[in-house]
Amino acid sequence: MKKNSIFQNWKQRVRKLKQETSALYYASKDPRTPWYAKFLAICVVAYLLSPIDLIPDVIPILGYLDDLVLIPLGIFLLLKLIPKTVMDESRQKAKVIENIPNSKFITIIIVCIWIFTGMLTVFLVYSLYQNSKKSF
Repeated sequence: MKKNSIFQNWKQRVRKLKQETSALYYASKDPRTPWYAKFLAICVVAYLLSPIDLIPDVIPILGYLDDLVLIPLGIFLLLKLIPKTVMDESRQKAKVIENIPNSKFITIIIVCIWIFTGMLTVFLVYSLYQNSKKSF
């Protein structure tokens, strides 16, 4: 019983985080959002997606600690910098988008594209490897 409630709690938190992330996206597109908040949003997303970290992830514990501190700190600052009315409207947009059902057909197409891209990459790497063996 306790494991199920912990799982539900995490599931609820992930859903809330997803909704807040969508709301921040919509808020960063709003013209009423100050330029410095938009700049911070770009920096947070760039840091999140960047392969370069302040502390490399290969260092045990400390490598992930910067991600666990800097990203939430950036989101917290964004929530403070973006006007409340803009965030409220953006949260409403995020709720509407969240309630739109996902299309299984589109999901299947995207998965097929990824599989095709992966197979093509393997084929190209294998071809390059075979050609490099022939040249020696």
